[in-house]
Amino acid sequence: MTQPLQGRVAAVTGASSGLGRRFALQLSQAGAAVALLARRTDRLESLVSDIEAAGGRAIAVPLDVMDTAAIGPALGTVEAELGPLSIMVNNAGVGGDGMALDMSEAHFDQTFAVNVRGVYFGAREAARLMLANGTAEAGQARIINIASIAAFTQLPGLTAYCASKAAVVSMTKGLAREWARHLIAVNAICPGYIETEINADWFATEGGKKQISKFPRRRLMDEDALDAALMMLAGDAGRQITGSAFQIDDGQIL
Repeated sequence: MTQPLQGRVAAVTGASSGLGRRFALQLSQAGAAVALLARRTDRLESLVSDIEAAGGRAIAVPLDVMDTAAIGPALGTVEAELGPLSIMVNNAGVGGDGMALDMSEAHFDQTFAVNVRGVYFGAREAARLMLANGTAEAGQARIINIASIAAFTQLPGLTAYCASKAAVVSMTKGLAREWARHLIAVNAICPGYIETEINADWFATEGGKKQISKFPRRRLMDEDALDAALMMLAGDAGRQITGSAFQIDDGQIL
């Protein structure tokens, strides 16, 4: 089996479930050693076991991205155990749902603390390591921020969430410009709706089914919908791609 990321080290935040878990498995199958970062360490250990059983290499690192001071040390642990970090996937996120008239300040602040601050400082701390460890100079430094189609549209009852994901797209472009001459590629993947643990209950309701029926193709995306984009941006094919936000949504917001 071809392993285009053989010898690379990747870190994935929010790796305990959903898209993060999928990203970690795909990066491992492509040959990368993978650090799994999240709050739910029991799930991380289970994923480590799955990756190792398949012949991969992985470690679990506890991290709550709301604690931005902990991000740098967590990535330091990654390098100490796996080697020079060259791929950072800032995936951790929260839903941020709620009508504006009802949303508490605490809920709003949590949405931005995870979805925006966590991504910004995750990218910054990863970039610092990539500059120091030589992967940037070698043209292998990749930062992939997970945004959403919510960055490009207004979803009912999700104003705070949409704003947070629009911020991720904006910061992706800004950081890509800042670090372009350092050869650090910074890009965003903006997925449409894929059924995950977070939204499965909603899509099983009549309201959720009605939402799906309004999509142009009347379906949710398959779990492998983002695999190709992830591999492109993480590997050698992404060496001349930076500052881009890839909308992958099966036409859901057409």
